[in-house]
Amino acid sequence: MAKITKEDIIATLKDMKLLELNELLELMKEELGVDPSAVAVAAPAAAAVDEGPSTFNVELVDAGSSKLGVIKLVREYTGLGLKEAKDIADNGGVVKENVSTDEAAEIKAKFEEAGAKVELK
Repeated sequence: MAKITKEDIIATLKDMKLLELNELLELMKEELGVDPSAVAVAAPAAAAVDEGPSTFNVELVDAGSSKLGVIKLVREYTGLGLKEAKDIADNGGVVKENVSTDEAAEIKAKFEEAGAKVELK
């Protein structure tokens, strides 16, 4: 008996009519206990898990030597007053929570340009 390849199966499926494909799916459910539609739905969900987090918290670790510029950026992104922004610049802390990957990278770049060290968590 010759071995049937995946390509042979695909070629056969392409030649089948819609009604025949539906009958094949029903037969697969009965004979194999497999619902092919459930597999097709589960695959993209598994792929989404591998992409990593979609939101980040931007956390200031060290203000660096240009503390005044960093304080201005902290105020810009947090809306905090001068004293609270200075406390974050001195002690570190979260600058912005639950931001998209692109926005987090943009914020991080601005802080690093000002000489600060920032982490995305």
